[in-house]
Parts: sequence; structure tokens; C-alpha cells
Amino acid sequence: MYTKRQFVAIWQLGGGKVGVQDRFVARRIPSLGNERDHGYTIVKVASANGVKVELHDLGGNGPHMLMSHANGFHGLCWKPVAVNLIKRFHCYAHDHRGHGDTAAPKDWKVAWSGYAADATAAAKAIAQKGGIIGVGHSMGGATLLLTAMKHPELFRGLLLYEPILFPDDVRRPANRPNVLAEGAARRKPSFKSLDEAIKNYSSKLPMSHFTPEALEAYVQGGFRKGDDGMMHLKCSPELESENFKNPNIPNLWKKLPEIDIPVWVLSGHPEPFQPSGFAEAIADRLPKGNHIEYSDLDHFGPFVDPIRIARIIDTFADTLEP
Repeated sequence: MYTKRQFVAIWQLGGGKVGVQDRFVARRIPSLGNERDHGYTIVKVASANGVKVELHDLGGNGPHMLMSHANGFHGLCWKPVAVNLIKRFHCYAHDHRGHGDTAAPKDWKVAWSGYAADATAAAKAIAQKGGIIGVGHSMGGATLLLTAMKHPELFRGLLLYEPILFPDDVRRPANRPNVLAEGAARRKPSFKSLDEAIKNYSSKLPMSHFTPEALEAYVQGGFRKGDDGMMHLKCSPELESENFKNPNIPNLWKKLPEIDIPVWVLSGHPEPFQPSGFAEAIADRLPKGNHIEYSDLDHFGPFVDPIRIARIIDTFADTLEP
């Protein structure tokens, strides 16, 4: 294993394990079509509160890999990363409740326990002897940690990009606005067409930095056609905003030292009171944690540079015991 300083040096130089880069080439991702016709097998998995979790089989051969999405996103957002991994891994991605095609229970109040139950249900559905590999972004990274906290046997290892997790003694200053929650609440929920949505998002941060394939995957899997003929977000702005207002996860920070599996924590340029600012502390608290910083990326690294993230996942898998 490399030391943490060696990881930072290797990846900031654009290197990596010798020969790994050569296996990756940019591939045009086939269109998803409409929201239910994306060419993948879909499985409904039972979770807590009567929720039926949508589990997308993204294809591939080899060890199973579960990809867990961020707040406001959905499982199919991982497609631009997975397409570069399916020659070696069998990739799956699930939709957390209230996101994508997994419905939240009526009158359900936002709770991390619900999202963790969804990730756990998906992981158990594709469980393998020796464990699977978990890959998570933001909220999806935190839900995989919650699953590993209770069921470490499910995983060979986790690779997490800026998981949403803050030290127990850190609180947002009272006079500091919750920019993410406020921005989500103002998000435009409906468009006349998917093309209009893509045009809108491609002109604004942060999605203006996404690759075209990543933005297409987000839009085509994140909207459904309503009776009014309009395309509506599957994850409501209200739910996305409420999630941002509840970032504190009971007991997880305290329990991190008990998660005794390999975990790589990736982050972009560190920002105060943001997930990037606590990524190294998370890795330090994990018995087998490593932190890698990419100063040229932001919180949405997997969609700004999906090929690079796929390459890192591949390298991470090389370090795991068979």
C-alpha cells in the first residue's frame, strides 16, 4: 500500500499505477432513451418502510460493484463511470428513496436511516462471497459507510468521493447561509423537454463542467413526463433541500474506527465547511483509510472527469485482497 502522501503525489502528477491508464479510452455512451427504456435490467429490492428500491444493472463481467449516488441525483448518473469499468466489473447502481424511480413513502420524514436501509438492501441483493466493492459520491458515500458500519462483511472495500460526513464537534456557524439547501429549493422543477433541461443546466454551474455524457445521464434518468406533457424532476427540489438541511448523521463519526475494511476517500480542492474540507479527517479516522486530493476537481468530480474516476476505482480494486 502507498502512504497518503504518496497517493497525493502520484495522482496530482497525473500518474497512477503503471499500465492502468492504457486500459481506458473515452467511449461514447449510448443514449438512455426515455426514463424507463435505458436498455438495462431493473430489479426492485425490498427496503425499510415498504420502500421498493430500484436497482439498475449497468452490465459488465466480474466482481460485483455497487455505485451509490448523491443527493438529488440517481443511480443512472453513474453510467459514464461504469461504462469504463464493465470489462472488469459487473456494475450496479440503485436509486435512494425519493430519487430516480424509487418512491419515498407518503409523509416520510427525511432520515438517514431510510437512505442507509436502501443502500443496504441494494448491497445485500448483489452480495458475493468475499464481499463486493462499493463506490459512493456525497450522500451515497455516507450511506455506504452506514451500511458497512452494520454489515462490514458485505464489502471488500469502499471508494468514496467526498462523502457527506462531518465531525461531531463541527457545526455550521449560525450566520453562515446554507447555500446548498437554498440553491436546491430554488431549482427549476419542470421543463418543456429534456433538450431544454440540458440546455439550461449546461449554461450554469456546477453542471456546465460535467461531460456531455454525464449531463445527459443526469437529465434523461432524472426526469419523467407528467400528464401536462412537461418533464418534471423525479427528486423534488423540496426533498433535495431538506436533505441538505440535515447533514448530521447520528453515531457514524463515532463509529468510523470500527469500519475495518479498506476505504479510499477522494476529494477535490478543500473548502471550509464542505465535504472536501473533512475528507482527510474521515480517512484518518478509518483504520484502513487513505485520502487522495485532486486540486483541479470540485464536489462533482465523478461527472467532471468520469474516466479518471474510473481509472482510480480500477487501481483501488488492484489493492484489494481477492
